[in-house]
Amino acid sequence: MDQRAPLFDWPEEGVRRTPYLIYTDPDVHEAEMQRIFRGRTWHYLGLEIEIPHAGDYRLMDVGDTSVIMVRTPGGGVNAMVNRCAHKGSMLLFELFGNVKELMCIYHNWLYDFDGNLRNVPFGKGINGKGGLPDDFQTCDHGLQRLRVEILHGIVFGTFSDEVEPLSDYMGPEMLANTTRVAGKEFKVLGYYSQYLDSNWKLYVENATDPYHATILHAWATKLKLNRLTMEGAIEMGRGGWHHLSWSKMATDQGGEVYETAQFRSGSEEMGQFGLHDPSVIEQWDEFGDGITTAIQTGFPNFMLQQIHNTIAIRVLIPRGVEGSELMWTVLGYADDEEWKTQGRLKQCNLIGPSGYISMEDGMVGNLVQRGTKGDKDKASVMELAGDSIETIRNSRASECGVRGFYTGYRELMGV
Repeated sequence: MDQRAPLFDWPEEGVRRTPYLIYTDPDVHEAEMQRIFRGRTWHYLGLEIEIPHAGDYRLMDVGDTSVIMVRTPGGGVNAMVNRCAHKGSMLLFELFGNVKELMCIYHNWLYDFDGNLRNVPFGKGINGKGGLPDDFQTCDHGLQRLRVEILHGIVFGTFSDEVEPLSDYMGPEMLANTTRVAGKEFKVLGYYSQYLDSNWKLYVENATDPYHATILHAWATKLKLNRLTMEGAIEMGRGGWHHLSWSKMATDQGGEVYETAQFRSGSEEMGQFGLHDPSVIEQWDEFGDGITTAIQTGFPNFMLQQIHNTIAIRVLIPRGVEGSELMWTVLGYADDEEWKTQGRLKQCNLIGPSGYISMEDGMVGNLVQRGTKGDKDKASVMELAGDSIETIRNSRASECGVRGFYTGYRELMGV
Protein backbone atom coordinates (compact mmCIF):
# COMPACT_ATOMS: atom_id res chain seq x y z
CA MET A 1 0.00 0.00 0.00
CA ASP A 2 1.21 3.48 -0.85
CA GLN A 3 2.49 5.21 2.29
CA ARG A 4 2.19 8.76 0.97
CA ALA A 5 -0.56 10.98 2.31
CA PRO A 6 -3.74 10.37 0.26
CA LEU A 7 -4.73 13.10 -2.16
CA PHE A 8 -8.40 12.69 -1.27
CA ASP A 9 -10.73 10.49 0.73
CA TRP A 10 -12.40 7.62 -1.08
CA PRO A 11 -16.07 7.05 -0.18
CA GLU A 12 -16.58 4.72 2.75
CA GLU A 13 -18.54 2.29 0.54
CA GLY A 14 -15.24 1.33 -1.11
CA VAL A 15 -15.19 0.23 -4.76
CA ARG A 16 -18.99 0.25 -4.88
CA ARG A 17 -18.49 4.00 -5.39
CA THR A 18 -16.22 6.07 -7.64
CA PRO A 19 -15.70 9.71 -6.64
CA TYR A 20 -16.42 12.12 -9.49
CA LEU A 21 -13.42 14.30 -8.69
CA ILE A 22 -10.98 11.74 -10.14
CA TYR A 23 -12.19 12.63 -13.64
CA THR A 24 -11.37 16.34 -13.42
CA ASP A 25 -8.79 17.04 -10.69
CA PRO A 26 -5.35 18.04 -12.12
CA ASP A 27 -3.50 16.90 -8.99
CA VAL A 28 -5.10 13.46 -9.23
CA HIS A 29 -4.14 13.25 -12.90
CA GLU A 30 -0.51 14.13 -12.19
CA ALA A 31 -0.38 11.54 -9.41
CA GLU A 32 -1.76 8.90 -11.80
CA MET A 33 1.04 9.57 -14.25
CA GLN A 34 3.62 8.87 -11.54
CA ARG A 35 1.98 6.25 -9.34
CA ILE A 36 0.20 4.22 -12.01
CA PHE A 37 1.85 4.72 -15.41
CA ARG A 38 5.37 4.91 -13.94
CA GLY A 39 4.45 2.65 -11.06
CA ARG A 40 4.19 -1.10 -10.49
CA THR A 41 2.41 -1.83 -13.78
CA TRP A 42 3.12 -3.33 -17.21
CA HIS A 43 2.18 -1.42 -20.38
CA TYR A 44 1.57 -2.37 -23.98
CA LEU A 45 4.31 -1.03 -26.29
CA GLY A 46 3.54 -2.75 -29.58
CA LEU A 47 4.01 -5.98 -31.53
CA GLU A 48 7.21 -7.72 -32.55
CA ILE A 49 5.92 -8.02 -36.12
CA GLU A 50 5.82 -4.21 -36.32
CA ILE A 51 9.61 -4.05 -35.97
CA PRO A 52 11.01 -7.04 -37.89
CA HIS A 53 14.41 -5.55 -38.85
CA ALA A 54 17.30 -3.99 -36.96
CA GLY A 55 16.62 -0.30 -36.46
CA ASP A 56 12.85 -0.64 -36.91
CA TYR A 57 10.98 1.23 -34.22
CA ARG A 58 7.52 2.27 -33.13
CA LEU A 59 6.52 4.93 -30.63
CA MET A 60 4.03 4.41 -27.84
CA ASP A 61 3.00 6.69 -25.01
CA VAL A 62 3.06 5.30 -21.48
CA GLY A 63 0.89 7.80 -19.70
CA ASP A 64 2.32 11.17 -20.72
CA THR A 65 5.75 9.74 -21.62
CA SER A 66 6.76 8.92 -25.20
CA VAL A 67 8.60 5.59 -25.43
CA ILE A 68 10.67 4.11 -28.27
CA MET A 69 10.35 0.36 -28.91
CA VAL A 70 13.25 -0.65 -31.16
CA ARG A 71 14.70 -3.80 -32.72
CA THR A 72 18.40 -4.19 -31.89
CA PRO A 73 21.08 -5.50 -34.29
CA GLY A 74 21.15 -8.69 -32.22
CA GLY A 75 17.43 -9.28 -32.75
CA GLY A 76 16.27 -8.19 -29.30
CA VAL A 77 13.72 -5.55 -28.41
CA ASN A 78 14.55 -2.55 -26.23
CA ALA A 79 12.39 0.28 -24.93
CA MET A 80 13.65 3.73 -23.94
CA VAL A 81 12.12 7.08 -23.12
CA ASN A 82 11.99 9.20 -26.26
CA ARG A 83 13.95 12.05 -24.71
CA CYS A 84 17.51 13.24 -25.18
CA ALA A 85 19.52 13.38 -21.95
CA HIS A 86 20.89 16.80 -22.93
CA LYS A 87 17.97 19.24 -23.20
CA GLY A 88 15.02 16.85 -23.17
CA SER A 89 14.11 17.03 -26.84
CA MET A 90 12.26 14.12 -28.43
CA LEU A 91 14.52 11.99 -30.60
CA LEU A 92 11.90 10.48 -32.92
CA PHE A 93 8.65 11.95 -34.18
CA GLU A 94 7.04 9.50 -36.62
CA LEU A 95 4.96 6.64 -35.20
CA PHE A 96 6.96 4.02 -37.16
CA GLY A 97 10.28 4.04 -38.97
CA ASN A 98 13.78 2.68 -39.35
CA VAL A 99 16.94 4.42 -38.12
CA LYS A 100 20.63 3.57 -38.01
CA GLU A 101 21.10 5.28 -34.65
CA LEU A 102 19.20 7.52 -32.28
CA MET A 103 20.35 11.08 -32.88
CA CYS A 104 18.86 14.20 -31.36
CA ILE A 105 18.09 16.80 -34.00
CA TYR A 106 18.77 19.67 -31.57
CA HIS A 107 22.48 19.18 -30.80
CA ASN A 108 23.18 15.79 -32.45
CA TRP A 109 23.84 13.83 -29.28
CA LEU A 110 24.05 10.25 -30.50
CA TYR A 111 22.80 7.05 -28.79
CA ASP A 112 22.90 3.37 -29.69
CA PHE A 113 19.91 1.01 -29.50
CA ASP A 114 20.77 0.11 -25.91
CA GLY A 115 20.39 3.77 -24.98
CA ASN A 116 24.11 4.41 -24.44
CA LEU A 117 25.41 7.88 -25.26
CA ARG A 118 28.03 7.41 -27.99
CA ASN A 119 28.95 10.88 -29.17
CA VAL A 120 28.63 14.53 -28.14
CA PRO A 121 29.54 17.05 -30.86
CA PHE A 122 32.28 19.45 -29.70
CA GLY A 123 32.52 17.53 -26.47
CA LYS A 124 36.27 18.26 -26.50
CA GLY A 125 35.70 21.89 -27.41
CA ILE A 126 37.57 23.80 -30.15
CA ASN A 127 41.36 24.19 -30.06
CA GLY A 128 41.39 23.01 -26.47
CA LYS A 129 38.81 25.52 -25.32
CA GLY A 130 35.26 24.92 -24.22
CA GLY A 131 33.75 21.48 -24.35
CA LEU A 132 32.60 19.24 -21.55
CA PRO A 133 34.39 19.05 -18.19
CA ASP A 134 36.97 16.31 -17.70
CA ASP A 135 34.76 14.47 -15.21
CA PHE A 136 31.82 14.20 -17.65
CA GLN A 137 31.03 10.50 -18.15
CA THR A 138 28.93 9.46 -21.15
CA CYS A 139 27.79 6.38 -19.24
CA ASP A 140 25.93 8.68 -16.84
CA HIS A 141 23.88 10.29 -19.60
CA GLY A 142 22.22 7.51 -21.53
CA LEU A 143 18.54 7.18 -22.34
CA GLN A 144 16.16 6.03 -19.63
CA ARG A 145 15.42 2.32 -20.14
CA LEU A 146 12.26 0.35 -19.45
CA ARG A 147 12.13 -3.33 -18.54
CA VAL A 148 10.75 -5.29 -21.48
CA GLU A 149 8.98 -8.65 -21.67
CA ILE A 150 7.32 -10.28 -24.67
CA LEU A 151 4.29 -12.56 -24.58
CA HIS A 152 3.20 -14.24 -27.83
CA GLY A 153 4.77 -11.42 -29.82
CA ILE A 154 3.09 -8.70 -27.73
CA VAL A 155 5.68 -6.36 -26.22
CA PHE A 156 5.15 -4.91 -22.76
CA GLY A 157 7.32 -2.50 -20.79
CA THR A 158 7.50 -1.08 -17.29
CA PHE A 159 9.36 1.68 -15.45
CA SER A 160 9.26 -0.36 -12.26
CA ASP A 161 12.01 -2.52 -10.81
CA GLU A 162 9.55 -3.85 -8.24
CA VAL A 163 6.64 -5.13 -10.30
CA GLU A 164 6.57 -8.90 -10.70
CA PRO A 165 7.35 -10.63 -14.03
CA LEU A 166 4.71 -10.14 -16.70
CA SER A 167 3.26 -13.65 -16.51
CA ASP A 168 2.76 -13.32 -12.75
CA TYR A 169 1.31 -9.83 -13.18
CA MET A 170 -1.26 -11.10 -15.68
CA GLY A 171 -2.11 -14.29 -13.82
CA PRO A 172 -3.40 -17.62 -15.18
CA GLU A 173 -6.86 -16.39 -16.17
CA MET A 174 -5.58 -13.63 -18.45
CA LEU A 175 -2.65 -15.70 -19.72
CA ALA A 176 -5.07 -18.40 -20.90
CA ASN A 177 -7.09 -16.00 -23.04
CA THR A 178 -3.98 -14.20 -24.31
CA THR A 179 -2.66 -17.57 -25.48
CA ARG A 180 -6.05 -18.35 -27.00
CA VAL A 181 -6.12 -15.15 -29.09
CA ALA A 182 -2.41 -14.47 -29.64
CA GLY A 183 -1.08 -18.02 -29.66
CA LYS A 184 -0.32 -17.92 -33.36
CA GLU A 185 1.39 -15.24 -35.41
CA PHE A 186 -0.56 -12.07 -36.05
CA LYS A 187 -0.57 -9.87 -39.12
CA VAL A 188 -1.58 -6.22 -38.92
CA LEU A 189 -4.62 -5.27 -41.02
CA GLY A 190 -4.72 -1.60 -40.08
CA TYR A 191 -4.85 1.07 -37.41
CA TYR A 192 -7.47 3.41 -35.99
CA SER A 193 -7.04 6.30 -33.60
CA GLN A 194 -9.84 8.33 -32.05
CA TYR A 195 -9.80 11.25 -29.64
CA LEU A 196 -12.21 11.04 -26.71
CA ASP A 197 -13.42 14.11 -24.84
CA SER A 198 -13.30 12.30 -21.53
CA ASN A 199 -10.90 11.23 -18.80
CA TRP A 200 -8.99 8.04 -19.61
CA LYS A 201 -10.56 6.06 -16.79
CA LEU A 202 -14.06 6.47 -18.21
CA TYR A 203 -13.24 4.40 -21.28
CA VAL A 204 -11.53 1.77 -19.11
CA GLU A 205 -14.69 1.65 -17.01
CA ASN A 206 -16.66 1.13 -20.23
CA ALA A 207 -14.41 -1.71 -21.38
CA THR A 208 -14.73 -3.54 -18.06
CA ASP A 209 -18.52 -3.13 -17.96
CA PRO A 210 -20.60 -5.76 -19.82
CA TYR A 211 -23.70 -4.29 -18.13
CA HIS A 212 -23.90 -1.49 -20.71
CA ALA A 213 -22.98 -3.62 -23.71
CA THR A 214 -26.47 -4.94 -24.46
CA ILE A 215 -28.26 -1.73 -23.46
CA LEU A 216 -26.25 1.15 -24.91
CA HIS A 217 -25.33 -0.83 -28.02
CA ALA A 218 -28.83 -1.35 -29.38
CA TRP A 219 -27.51 -2.76 -32.65
CA ALA A 220 -25.64 -5.56 -30.86
CA THR A 221 -28.86 -6.55 -29.17
CA LYS A 222 -31.11 -6.02 -32.18
CA LEU A 223 -28.88 -8.26 -34.31
CA LYS A 224 -28.61 -10.80 -31.45
CA LEU A 225 -24.83 -10.55 -31.42
CA ASN A 226 -24.40 -10.03 -27.68
CA ARG A 227 -27.01 -10.37 -24.94
CA LEU A 228 -26.77 -11.04 -21.22
CA THR A 229 -29.15 -13.96 -21.79
CA MET A 230 -26.34 -15.85 -23.56
CA GLU A 231 -23.95 -18.20 -21.82
CA GLY A 232 -21.01 -16.19 -20.55
CA ALA A 233 -18.84 -15.15 -17.65
CA ILE A 234 -16.68 -12.42 -16.20
CA GLU A 235 -13.30 -13.81 -15.18
CA MET A 236 -11.17 -11.71 -12.87
CA GLY A 237 -7.38 -11.74 -12.53
CA ARG A 238 -4.78 -10.50 -10.04
CA GLY A 239 -7.24 -9.76 -7.28
CA GLY A 240 -9.58 -7.96 -9.66
CA TRP A 241 -7.05 -5.77 -11.47
CA HIS A 242 -7.64 -7.47 -14.84
CA HIS A 243 -10.83 -8.80 -16.36
CA LEU A 244 -12.19 -10.99 -19.18
CA SER A 245 -15.83 -10.89 -20.24
CA TRP A 246 -16.99 -13.51 -22.77
CA SER A 247 -20.21 -14.83 -24.28
CA LYS A 248 -21.46 -17.40 -26.80
CA MET A 249 -24.03 -16.14 -29.30
CA ALA A 250 -25.47 -19.57 -30.12
CA THR A 251 -26.55 -20.16 -26.52
CA ASP A 252 -29.03 -17.26 -26.23
CA GLN A 253 -32.12 -18.14 -24.23
CA GLY A 254 -34.87 -15.86 -23.02
CA GLY A 255 -33.72 -13.05 -25.30
CA GLU A 256 -37.27 -11.80 -25.71
CA VAL A 257 -36.67 -9.49 -22.76
CA TYR A 258 -34.71 -7.30 -25.16
CA GLU A 259 -37.78 -6.89 -27.35
CA THR A 260 -39.65 -4.99 -24.65
CA ALA A 261 -40.09 -1.23 -24.76
CA GLN A 262 -37.77 -0.66 -21.77
CA PHE A 263 -34.80 -1.45 -24.04
CA ARG A 264 -33.74 0.67 -26.99
CA SER A 265 -33.41 -2.52 -29.04
CA GLY A 266 -37.12 -3.14 -28.54
CA SER A 267 -38.26 0.39 -29.30
CA GLU A 268 -40.57 1.14 -32.19
CA GLU A 269 -37.88 3.11 -34.03
CA MET A 270 -35.33 0.27 -33.79
CA GLY A 271 -37.96 -2.09 -35.19
CA GLN A 272 -37.78 -0.22 -38.48
CA PHE A 273 -34.09 -0.94 -39.01
CA GLY A 274 -32.17 -3.95 -40.29
CA LEU A 275 -29.21 -4.88 -42.47
CA HIS A 276 -29.49 -4.75 -46.24
CA ASP A 277 -26.26 -6.77 -46.39
CA PRO A 278 -26.24 -9.43 -43.63
CA SER A 279 -22.81 -10.66 -44.73
CA VAL A 280 -21.30 -8.07 -42.37
CA ILE A 281 -22.29 -10.32 -39.44
CA GLU A 282 -21.38 -13.65 -41.02
CA GLN A 283 -18.76 -15.41 -38.94
CA TRP A 284 -16.85 -18.59 -38.32
CA ASP A 285 -15.97 -20.28 -35.03
CA GLU A 286 -12.55 -18.69 -34.60
CA PHE A 287 -11.15 -20.95 -31.88
CA GLY A 288 -13.52 -23.92 -31.85
CA ASP A 289 -14.97 -22.98 -28.46
CA GLY A 290 -18.13 -21.15 -29.54
CA ILE A 291 -17.07 -17.88 -27.91
CA THR A 292 -18.23 -14.99 -30.09
CA THR A 293 -17.32 -12.03 -27.86
CA ALA A 294 -14.32 -11.82 -25.55
CA ILE A 295 -13.03 -8.54 -24.12
CA GLN A 296 -9.90 -8.77 -21.97
CA THR A 297 -8.42 -5.83 -20.09
CA GLY A 298 -5.04 -5.54 -18.41
CA PHE A 299 -4.57 -2.86 -15.76
CA PRO A 300 -4.32 -0.03 -16.40
CA ASN A 301 -5.18 0.55 -20.08
CA PHE A 302 -4.61 -2.54 -22.26
CA MET A 303 -7.44 -4.30 -24.10
CA LEU A 304 -7.43 -7.47 -26.22
CA GLN A 305 -10.56 -7.87 -28.33
CA GLN A 306 -12.25 -10.77 -30.08
CA ILE A 307 -15.73 -9.79 -31.26
CA HIS A 308 -16.95 -12.28 -33.83
CA ASN A 309 -13.85 -12.45 -36.02
CA THR A 310 -12.53 -8.95 -35.37
CA ILE A 311 -9.26 -9.27 -33.49
CA ALA A 312 -7.75 -6.09 -32.14
CA ILE A 313 -5.56 -4.59 -29.47
CA ARG A 314 -6.73 -1.32 -27.97
CA VAL A 315 -4.66 0.94 -25.77
CA LEU A 316 -6.05 4.03 -24.08
CA ILE A 317 -3.65 6.98 -23.78
CA PRO A 318 -4.37 9.87 -21.34
CA ARG A 319 -4.32 13.26 -23.08
CA GLY A 320 -4.60 15.61 -20.15
CA VAL A 321 -7.23 15.55 -17.46
CA GLU A 322 -10.35 15.59 -19.63
CA GLY A 323 -9.15 13.94 -22.83
CA SER A 324 -7.78 10.62 -24.04
CA GLU A 325 -6.82 8.84 -27.24
CA LEU A 326 -7.94 5.32 -28.08
CA MET A 327 -5.49 3.55 -30.40
CA TRP A 328 -6.63 0.39 -32.20
CA THR A 329 -4.42 -2.16 -33.92
CA VAL A 330 -6.65 -4.36 -36.10
CA LEU A 331 -5.29 -7.87 -36.54
CA GLY A 332 -5.62 -11.08 -38.47
CA TYR A 333 -3.39 -14.14 -38.53
CA ALA A 334 -0.40 -14.77 -40.76
CA ASP A 335 -1.94 -18.00 -42.09
CA ASP A 336 -5.38 -16.52 -42.86
CA GLU A 337 -6.86 -17.34 -46.24
CA GLU A 338 -7.91 -14.26 -48.21
CA TRP A 339 -11.61 -14.82 -47.48
CA LYS A 340 -10.88 -14.63 -43.78
CA THR A 341 -8.93 -11.39 -44.18
CA GLN A 342 -11.79 -9.88 -46.16
CA GLY A 343 -14.31 -11.10 -43.59
CA ARG A 344 -12.36 -9.49 -40.77
CA LEU A 345 -12.12 -6.21 -42.66
CA LYS A 346 -15.86 -6.21 -43.36
CA GLN A 347 -16.61 -6.88 -39.69
CA CYS A 348 -14.57 -3.79 -38.81
CA ASN A 349 -17.73 -1.92 -39.84
CA LEU A 350 -19.21 -3.31 -36.61
CA ILE A 351 -16.33 -2.62 -34.24
CA GLY A 352 -14.20 0.52 -34.30
CA PRO A 353 -14.48 4.29 -33.84
CA SER A 354 -17.44 4.46 -36.26
CA GLY A 355 -18.65 0.88 -35.91
CA TYR A 356 -22.37 0.13 -36.00
CA ILE A 357 -22.03 -1.32 -32.52
CA SER A 358 -19.19 0.49 -30.79
CA MET A 359 -19.49 4.12 -31.91
CA GLU A 360 -21.58 4.95 -28.82
CA ASP A 361 -18.57 4.20 -26.60
CA GLY A 362 -16.80 7.21 -28.10
CA MET A 363 -19.44 9.65 -26.91
CA VAL A 364 -20.90 8.24 -23.71
CA GLY A 365 -17.74 8.99 -21.71
CA ASN A 366 -18.16 12.65 -22.55
CA LEU A 367 -21.72 12.54 -21.21
CA VAL A 368 -20.31 11.30 -17.91
CA GLN A 369 -17.47 13.84 -18.01
CA ARG A 370 -19.95 16.70 -18.44
CA GLY A 371 -22.53 15.29 -16.05
CA THR A 372 -20.14 14.83 -13.14
CA LYS A 373 -18.21 18.07 -13.42
CA GLY A 374 -20.30 20.22 -11.12
CA ASP A 375 -20.51 17.95 -8.07
CA LYS A 376 -17.06 16.66 -7.25
CA ASP A 377 -18.18 15.55 -3.80
CA LYS A 378 -20.60 13.00 -5.32
CA ALA A 379 -19.82 9.49 -6.56
CA SER A 380 -20.93 6.83 -9.05
CA VAL A 381 -22.94 3.85 -7.78
CA MET A 382 -21.59 0.43 -8.83
CA GLU A 383 -23.52 -2.21 -6.90
CA LEU A 384 -24.61 -4.65 -9.60
CA ALA A 385 -23.79 -8.04 -8.04
CA GLY A 386 -22.96 -6.34 -4.74
CA ASP A 387 -19.37 -5.50 -3.89
CA SER A 388 -17.65 -8.60 -5.31
CA ILE A 389 -14.51 -8.47 -7.44
CA GLU A 390 -14.54 -12.25 -7.92
CA THR A 391 -15.10 -14.27 -11.10
CA ILE A 392 -18.80 -14.68 -11.88
CA ARG A 393 -19.95 -17.54 -14.10
CA ASN A 394 -23.22 -18.05 -15.97
CA SER A 395 -23.93 -14.34 -15.68
CA ARG A 396 -22.52 -11.00 -16.77
CA ALA A 397 -25.03 -8.90 -14.87
CA SER A 398 -22.28 -7.55 -12.67
CA GLU A 399 -20.01 -4.53 -12.28
CA CYS A 400 -17.23 -6.62 -10.75
CA GLY A 401 -14.87 -5.69 -13.60
CA VAL A 402 -15.16 -1.96 -12.87
CA ARG A 403 -14.83 -2.55 -9.14
CA GLY A 404 -11.76 -4.69 -9.81
CA PHE A 405 -10.12 -1.92 -11.84
CA TYR A 406 -10.62 0.51 -8.98
CA THR A 407 -9.22 -2.03 -6.53
CA GLY A 408 -5.91 -1.78 -8.36
CA TYR A 409 -6.31 1.96 -8.80
CA ARG A 410 -6.79 2.56 -5.08
CA GLU A 411 -3.80 0.42 -4.14
CA LEU A 412 -1.42 2.26 -6.44
CA MET A 413 -2.84 5.70 -5.72
CA GLY A 414 -2.86 5.15 -1.96
CA VAL A 415 -6.51 6.23 -1.49
